[in-house]
Amino acid sequence: MNATESLNWLSPEKPYSIAHRGASAYAPPNTIEAFRLAAQLGADFWEVDLHITADNQIIAFHDENLRDGRALADLVYLEIKACTEEDEAPLFSSIIRMALDFDIGLYADIKALDAAAPTVRLLIEHGIDKAILGAFDPAILAALNAADTHYPHAALVPLGADPFEHAREADIIHLCWENMSRPQDFLDDAFFDHCHRTGQKVVLWHEEDPVRMAELRIKPVLGICSDRPELVKPFTAHKDWPVKIVCHRGLNRIAPENTLPAAHAAFSAGFSHVEVDVQVTADDALVVMHDLLLERTTSGKGPVSSCTLEKLRELDAGGWFSSHFAGEPVPLLAEFLDLAELYDASLYVELKSAPAAQVWRAVVEHGAEGRCFFWSFSQQALVDLRAIAADASIMVRRQDFKSLDDAMSCLEPGLIEFTFDDDWSEFEALRKSGISVMIAYGGDNPDMMRQIARARPDLVNLDNPLLFATIYSQASSIAN
Repeated sequence: MNATESLNWLSPEKPYSIAHRGASAYAPPNTIEAFRLAAQLGADFWEVDLHITADNQIIAFHDENLRDGRALADLVYLEIKACTEEDEAPLFSSIIRMALDFDIGLYADIKALDAAAPTVRLLIEHGIDKAILGAFDPAILAALNAADTHYPHAALVPLGADPFEHAREADIIHLCWENMSRPQDFLDDAFFDHCHRTGQKVVLWHEEDPVRMAELRIKPVLGICSDRPELVKPFTAHKDWPVKIVCHRGLNRIAPENTLPAAHAAFSAGFSHVEVDVQVTADDALVVMHDLLLERTTSGKGPVSSCTLEKLRELDAGGWFSSHFAGEPVPLLAEFLDLAELYDASLYVELKSAPAAQVWRAVVEHGAEGRCFFWSFSQQALVDLRAIAADASIMVRRQDFKSLDDAMSCLEPGLIEFTFDDDWSEFEALRKSGISVMIAYGGDNPDMMRQIARARPDLVNLDNPLLFATIYSQASSIAN
């Protein structure tokens, strides 16, 4: 059944964010945790791979076989659960209930012919309105068409196949072109004119490259899949208050603090800055880690400064956060500078044990002087930085000075950080002098975030920027 004309949700103003097997960049794919994170990251749909077990349970799992080679279809559900990880192979019924709780659509990628009819029944029994039924296999699509459901059907088109021939009986053309070098070049006017004539919508492959995604977001498509669902619909500031959001050690609720995945998540979500803590190793390499000691966030022991870079890179800097990030290495400052350039974003660089001159040299070598601002608990480090870098943007904290004049006259700051304990009535004086205002808040209280929104600082430094972005998007909360 062609449903594209009868379902209003099939015509979104912007492409839907379809979380590919959940937020699978940050959790094992097709797991409850991956779907939960996808909701947190703003996904509109969860793409779920579906199989059927020997006892007729519909489960979320990509491959048709377990790791030991046994076929899912030959095993009852309890046998499958006995040899998979705790969060793996959840029941589709459990995912449906989660989707209802989060008000998220379901994109069912049906992998087995026998799973088609039970999948449809589950969706109908739970009263799901917003769902897409997809498959690579033409036999599955034929079975779905024969069932005459009200859900739109998507044909997943492999690389090399003619999209219009492969998807001729489908409502949605789902292009699986992620392995092409520039697939976006084929999404031209002629392609979309053809889609318009056939009355078909388009869903795009799972895309994780921010440069390609920037081109895809403006295409007239129904949705875009991504392991990073936040990348599809990133935060965008209002013109009347173009606030910049600093993510404290990255999106540290999504991925381990001060790691590249945490920075990817922050920048993918559209936030302007990632705060990084910079240390120096025994052999003078610049690495990103908060603590002076290794124990809390790595598998190592002892001071960071006593380890060589080679030894540090052998440590696990992600397993403490979740098993998904086990083996994540201690990152280099240079890697964060490269990542900021990739996303055209910025860094808040906190000098820990790293010498100011060495850090500034690295920033200059990357051409990132305009992408960074700096602070340190060590006043001497900031003095050293100002002595060698007249154009460095240095932050000072209002709490460290008796008066605003003292703060403004210290090291020619580019911005001053305030907390809830400081006097926010001083903001106007700073703005008149050309010094930016930043409010730092490490909590999760929505009312306090609304207070921040009403104050309209130039920057906010947060541990929970996703919550703040939600509050920011609610215009009434900002105005009142």
